[in-house]
Amino acid sequence: MASATPLQITDDLNQLLEILPDEIRLHLQNHPQRDRLIEVVMDLGRRPEARFPNAAEYLSESPITEADLSYCIDRVGMFSGDNRAGIEQTLHRISAMRNRAGAIVGLTCRVGRAIYGTIGLIRDLVETGRSILMLGRPGVGKTTALREIARVLADDLGKRVVIIDTSNEIAGDGDIPHPAIGRARRMQVARPELQHQVMIEAVENHMPEVIVIDEIGTELEAQAARTIAERGVQLVGTAHGNRIDNLIKNPTLSDLVGGIQSVTLGDDEARRRGSQKSVLERKAPPTFDIAVEMLERQKWVVHESVADSVDMLLRNRQPNPQLRSVNENGQVVITRETPNEPTPPRRPMGDPRFGGGRDSFSRGDAFGRESFGRGESFGARGERGWRSSGQMAPVVPYNRTEIPDRAPGEPLSLRQRMPGDPPSERQYFDRILNESFDIPPAVDLEESPTVGPNGEDLPLHVYPYAISRHQLDQVVQTLNLPIVLTKDIDSADVVLALRSHIKNHAKLRQMAKARQLSIYTVKSSSMPQLIRAIQRMLNMDDQGFDEPVNLNLFADKGDEDELEALEEARLAVEQIVLPKGQPVELLPRSAKVRKMQHELVEHYRLKSSSFGEEPNRRLRIYPA
Repeated sequence: MASATPLQITDDLNQLLEILPDEIRLHLQNHPQRDRLIEVVMDLGRRPEARFPNAAEYLSESPITEADLSYCIDRVGMFSGDNRAGIEQTLHRISAMRNRAGAIVGLTCRVGRAIYGTIGLIRDLVETGRSILMLGRPGVGKTTALREIARVLADDLGKRVVIIDTSNEIAGDGDIPHPAIGRARRMQVARPELQHQVMIEAVENHMPEVIVIDEIGTELEAQAARTIAERGVQLVGTAHGNRIDNLIKNPTLSDLVGGIQSVTLGDDEARRRGSQKSVLERKAPPTFDIAVEMLERQKWVVHESVADSVDMLLRNRQPNPQLRSVNENGQVVITRETPNEPTPPRRPMGDPRFGGGRDSFSRGDAFGRESFGRGESFGARGERGWRSSGQMAPVVPYNRTEIPDRAPGEPLSLRQRMPGDPPSERQYFDRILNESFDIPPAVDLEESPTVGPNGEDLPLHVYPYAISRHQLDQVVQTLNLPIVLTKDIDSADVVLALRSHIKNHAKLRQMAKARQLSIYTVKSSSMPQLIRAIQRMLNMDDQGFDEPVNLNLFADKGDEDELEALEEARLAVEQIVLPKGQPVELLPRSAKVRKMQHELVEHYRLKSSSFGEEPNRRLRIYPA
């Protein structure tokens, strides 16, 4: 845990106040929050406004006139092509709004502050010499951090630093740069559209070791940044976007993280990966080695390897970046944004659970069996309850006399009844649903098996063929099963394959036979099929476990709405459909949530269908 450098702030606020009309200036000079002022907004015909981090207030009862605007314009530098001006040797920025005729009708006077010590969160990364990309929303402090990085590299590390200052926002207005950049040199840009040319010119003419660029926003600038990086120059820059995901989806700037291309895989490779034949992959090495997402001023997410993070996102996996923050004692605390325990993955592309297809699933069994144990996950659990783990203990059913009579075969409706109606089964169901939320997690009484189905030592090494490794890995991690997925058939103990593919792959069957490997097959890569296959591999089918269903396996994001809908379906099956043999209607849900409920019902080997019109379309579960 490193200590952050104490912050020192220089704002030259008096020089900004001097360009404002007298009434506004006097109000701000005596304002109790003047040190926290962000900007002053003056629009023609409106009252002037001062904006602070958590509030905004009017500075005068009189509206702004053309004379007020002219007073400010006469006291600042020339407005450039991007409608920005400044005050010499300060960091303040004055931005203009114009009407159709080109006349200025509004001004935004932004306070510029040099904050020394602001990069204590990532100083160790700056010193490595690797290229760094800063991301974040406007106003979070990207330019301030960029200015401090330039000073540290030039003064503390003694490097040759050149700043490409398109809008004079990093080093201030005028020909003499602001002292906040230290020994770093500054190149100004005549017009914003020429920034990419000045970037190349800086490398060719001034022999820098570091190039600092603010607001990379065009394809030409992204290409210039790649050219500079390939010449061995360290890059430090900012780009439009809050997170690294935004750059991947932005065709103009995606080259900064390596570029994205669509690749068509061969049949064998697609089966080996368990993916579609057309996938997205990174085109080239990223221009920037490190990406920093500035969530707040003292809370940054650091991707130490942009290449690895982008590759994981393209494979629909969540990267595990560093989360750096400053605690109350001024020390830098480094944690991980994503916990190590299994979490519900992002929506996989091409997964039938979330894409097209019918909104109805029928009962099916890949192994010809009709009984299997619903299982708790192996390993330690129970720290945070059902809302985090999705694991629910069975609910003790109420006495049947509490449920009013109903005609045989009539579906039990879980929709809300009128207040004047007599007590209904909906009230009974609500009661057990609410009580199930408060049941503490069960404690494991059984130990995990120590040998496989054929006497192999655990963990069991499984070679998946034509099956989604991502979904299979989700089942293994969520249930904490003693299984390791392998891509080498020589190190495998068993083979798990899609039934339709294994029939036409004689070579794989011969290899498994020669190595004396058991082959397990499934009809599809759906969660119920994979769960039953793994249970069969580990001889869990016949051990008689009375364990709750792990709802996280069927959820997409794992939020409370999804888990509540899945818990509703589970209770309907276990409390009504199975013991009473009666059909049940669930509450109306979205199409995505209904698909999750369909899969959960299939896990119990029951039939379900959706009926009704949106937004009241809902699930009906039928007895076996």
